[in-house]
Amino acid sequence: MGFFGKLFEKKVCDICGGEIGLLGNRKLEDGNMCKECTKKLSPWFDERRHSTIGQINEQLQYREENKARVAAFRTTRSFGEVYNLHLDEDQQQLMVVRTNKIAEENPDVVDFSQVTGCELDIDERRTEEKRQDKDGNEVSYNPPRYSYDYDFYIVIRVNHPWFDDMRFKLNRSSVEIGNQIARVGYSASMANPGQRSMEYRRYEQMGQEIREAILNARQTARDNMAAAAAPKAAITCPWCGATTTPDASGCCEYCGGAVNG
Repeated sequence: MGFFGKLFEKKVCDICGGEIGLLGNRKLEDGNMCKECTKKLSPWFDERRHSTIGQINEQLQYREENKARVAAFRTTRSFGEVYNLHLDEDQQQLMVVRTNKIAEENPDVVDFSQVTGCELDIDERRTEEKRQDKDGNEVSYNPPRYSYDYDFYIVIRVNHPWFDDMRFKLNRSSVEIGNQIARVGYSASMANPGQRSMEYRRYEQMGQEIREAILNARQTARDNMAAAAAPKAAITCPWCGATTTPDASGCCEYCGGAVNG
């Protein structure tokens, strides 16, 4: 079969069994997948081409189970403009939401204990500005002048079965700073043109607040896990006088009285 014969050959999705339309095939390591099934995968997942049919089916089962976690999620704090980071501090979970149709989007719900790190990534692009000389040629200013564009990203690193990080943008449009004269001998903070922009500083502060909130949440989750795993010491109940090991609620196992605080 020639090239065009293979191009127009009908293919079947190995996940749902449906026919794959022209240019709609998404290759797997050992099969094919349609666009509709691909949309159901986690948006943070980038190993589709190296995944088997069995692995994709396993992830789709996880994604179906994730819907119940989304429905039970109760936002206590949120951050962001384009993407919204939601925290459920009571259940110690987070999710990154891209639309206002959360149930349909089915964002991955991640436990605080799965977080391994968080970073603010500021992407800077510098373009030299030129002027025209008397002959109409573009030449550099002396000293050179530059315009800058900045985008702000949060990177949450996680220990998760299907992805390693969640990278999302904070600002709706790039922060632009133009006509900056190159300066020599300035400190790093003074040499950063972004620091002269109120909008730049606002997104930088937003990023630092998100990073701090996530790292604090991770530490709290780890402290709770360590406390739960610690051996329980027997104490004397002030209510009934029995020697007891308090239950998970800090109550006497015999009379039910509160012995911890």
